[in-house]
Amino acid sequence: MTIAWLFPGQGAQSVGMGKEVLAASSAGRAVFERLDAALGEPLSTVILEGPQSQLTLTANAQPAIVATSAAVLAAIREQLPELGPPAFAAGHSLGEYSALVAAHALSLEDAVRLVRARGLAMQDAVPAGAGAMSAIMGIDPARLEAICFAAAQGEVVSPANFNAPGQVVIAGHAGAVARVAELVTRERGRAVPLKVSAPFHCALMAPAAHALARELEGVGVLPPRFPVVANFDAQPNTDADRIKDLLVRQVDGAVRWEESIQTMVGRGVTHALEIGPGKVLAGLVKRIAKEVKVLSVGDVDSLGQVAAFLGEAC
Repeated sequence: MTIAWLFPGQGAQSVGMGKEVLAASSAGRAVFERLDAALGEPLSTVILEGPQSQLTLTANAQPAIVATSAAVLAAIREQLPELGPPAFAAGHSLGEYSALVAAHALSLEDAVRLVRARGLAMQDAVPAGAGAMSAIMGIDPARLEAICFAAAQGEVVSPANFNAPGQVVIAGHAGAVARVAELVTRERGRAVPLKVSAPFHCALMAPAAHALARELEGVGVLPPRFPVVANFDAQPNTDADRIKDLLVRQVDGAVRWEESIQTMVGRGVTHALEIGPGKVLAGLVKRIAKEVKVLSVGDVDSLGQVAAFLGEAC
């Protein structure tokens, strides 16, 4: 049996996330101390105490989720000192940074500073209200791409997240996204507008990609200690020289999550740990590959189940 580690993306944040784990783990607490030192401010207080409005801000949510995921992994490693590496790791959008920290390709400090800059750049790339995202259900991905092309009318709209069978998120100019929703409804699909602060993972994010590239110039990257499946091409990577380019291209490229899971399953993955806040990825994996067993680890109860889960997987 083969294990993968999965890391959640933006949207998984909630006030108090990781609180139980920190109470039980000195290694987890040390991660939050490093977070605050790296950013020069007590973001850990916002994570643990709120308010939610502050935590939800993209510039806070992104480093908060990376740090919480890293703290949960630190607690797992503290509890299981003999824990071996996974066969693969992958993170949904922002979660790719958590995966790279787990693989020792990026330091925690560099990662949280990078994702704060990334969050600010993504927020600033498009004026408020000019962009939109919608989840599209019941339309074949190839057909959806054709609908996006027809609905663009000189604006930007395209698939942004290939999340699972029957669920693709689109992003772009608000008018174009609305036109896609109208065409999808005519074809008996369903479009659900998402409450997001910007249209992520589409061509409108090009300015953010350029800004991230500049931020990455001074960051040291090491070869991952295990393969990290990149969002951009859904392929495992252990080449340090490719990491920066993959992270830049991820910003204005689609997240190929369904394909990423299929890639890992095709290479033998049977079990996965979802490490960090929430259980969104476990739900997506169930839709993509029902045979893969997933344990979501984000609190003390689930932390206590890891040893038995891994024992079952070995």
